[in-house]
Amino acid sequence: MKKTHIIGIAVIAIAIAIIITTAGDASSYVSFKEARELAEEGNTTPVHVVGRLKKDANNHILGMQYDPRIDPNYFTFTLVDTNRFEQQVIYFNSKPQDFERSEQVVIIGKMQKDKFVADKILLKCPSKYVENEIKTESAGL
Repeated sequence: MKKTHIIGIAVIAIAIAIIITTAGDASSYVSFKEARELAEEGNTTPVHVVGRLKKDANNHILGMQYDPRIDPNYFTFTLVDTNRFEQQVIYFNSKPQDFERSEQVVIIGKMQKDKFVADKILLKCPSKYVENEIKTESAGL
């Protein structure tokens, strides 16, 4: 075999090893029910849960508690997953900027007893173009 063939095979083997190790660490998207079942089975790998914030008729967020004067690294809120199951979420960090404006929330973490403890919070906020359209329409009235 030529040196280039051996180097090519080695590069391919290293690439396959990297793909296999990163695939094993990847978390999956689940509902709160599945996250609870995984935790009861002893699975401690983080999972992604997608949901929307629980709001009242006036579009105010329900179940949200954050007081930076008392504890700036404690934030809790209620999230409704895609199966319409409500769950209290605790985030041991400060409240993300524009949290109230988010359309959809992705939390990464795991269930601990009856609460979901989030390690990360990802927000999907309304598009700036939608906001500009709303401003344009209301200005034309």
